[in-house]
Amino acid sequence: MRGGCTGQRQEVVVGVAALGVSTDGAVVVTHGLGSCVGVAAHDPVSGIGGIVHVMLPDSTIRPERARARPCMFVDTGLEAFFDALERAGADRSRLVVRVAGGARGRRGGELFAIGERNVQAVRRWLDERRVAVTAFDVGGLRARTLHLDPTNGRCWIISEGQTWELP
Repeated sequence: MRGGCTGQRQEVVVGVAALGVSTDGAVVVTHGLGSCVGVAAHDPVSGIGGIVHVMLPDSTIRPERARARPCMFVDTGLEAFFDALERAGADRSRLVVRVAGGARGRRGGELFAIGERNVQAVRRWLDERRVAVTAFDVGGLRARTLHLDPTNGRCWIISEGQTWELP
């Protein structure tokens, strides 16, 4: 989805269990990364980049749901994301990757530790494919909004009124 008033930079807004890729300089953003995990990747040569927002660690619990909404799950979502980046013209070998999210519930013990399990599943998927990650901003208690400007590689998080950069 693209939007904005005249004079404002366009954005690609990525919903929950979805992915978005920018090929035209639009900033990519996803909101509400609580226990969900966002993976941002960009190719500094082509200026193509995007974000995927995954909810659950493993598609084998609901294969029919994974077929309908692959980005709901880490394993199928990351595969779809990296394929989409390549189809758009990014080179997988040049991608700069950052990971954010995977928070715990504020009430103390998250029953199924979904945030932690999501982060572990993302790390495992990326490690198995030898995808280097530049930065992780994961865990904790706060939800995050993740932004990526694929034209210059700037990646930043906004949470609870604070903004910080991911290297």
